[in-house]
Amino acid sequence: MSEFTRSNIINNLLKLLPLIILFLSVLNEMDLNYLKIFSLNFPFILIFYWSLRKTELIGYGYIFLAGLINDVVTGFPIGISSFNYLLICGFAAYLRTITLRPSLIKDWFFFLFTLLVVNSLSYSALNLIFDIDLNYKNLFFNIFFTFIFYIIFANLFLFYQNKFLKETND
Repeated sequence: MSEFTRSNIINNLLKLLPLIILFLSVLNEMDLNYLKIFSLNFPFILIFYWSLRKTELIGYGYIFLAGLINDVVTGFPIGISSFNYLLICGFAAYLRTITLRPSLIKDWFFFLFTLLVVNSLSYSALNLIFDIDLNYKNLFFNIFFTFIFYIIFANLFLFYQNKFLKETND
């Protein structure tokens, strides 16, 4: 029988921390666009990194659910954010499959490509199908700052992964 010890509870919470942060970020509409020019899409960074590095921490079902919650919070048509998030997972899975030696810089530039594709598809659908007007200047700044801050958050996530998620077998 498994015992509930303090270390087991803490270890399980540490394993669930990326998932908890994902749901907190979509519930709080954490696009970090509180200033007029600075805008950052944190869930994109979180989903891309953990889908690339440790897929078992954030499952695709949870990512889909987080997208639905994000649509409700932001007022987008239901399914747009889920489509974006799963598309990001698809790009991360592709990169994980073709990569022989992982490199943070290569991942960073592939993340830029992923951002451009996902945002162009998303905003094309919002503009053409749902007739939602978009501010392309804000979209540009969002892509730019999300790309710039990926390297910072990736290093923080890598530190977290090395410090707290070191176990070899689950």
